[in-house]
Amino acid sequence: MQKLNPEMLDFYIIDDKQVKPDFPEKAGLVFAGQLDEKAFSSLQRKGIIATRFDYYTDFRLDTALIKQIEQIILNKGLQMDTDINSFIQILDIASNKQSGLIAYSD
Repeated sequence: MQKLNPEMLDFYIIDDKQVKPDFPEKAGLVFAGQLDEKAFSSLQRKGIIATRFDYYTDFRLDTALIKQIEQIILNKGLQMDTDINSFIQILDIASNKQSGLIAYSD
């Protein structure tokens, strides 16, 4: 599953209390998925990912924020949207592990 593309935003599972590692692979973080810039921008336009997050800057989503995002998706009825569906898969992996996510931009 770990098929990394340097032009993608890569998401990894990370405990909310874990310090941000410089290199996810060296810290043993589990790869959760990736988004391209087009999908990321679409998620921001639809109000799913806050505009304070930047595609080209690493950022974290803690478990509380992941739950908020999942609720927003449900409230807006966007579960079947293609871009959102890809992101839901990433969120589900984190939720199932009861962990947050960290996004690395290459």
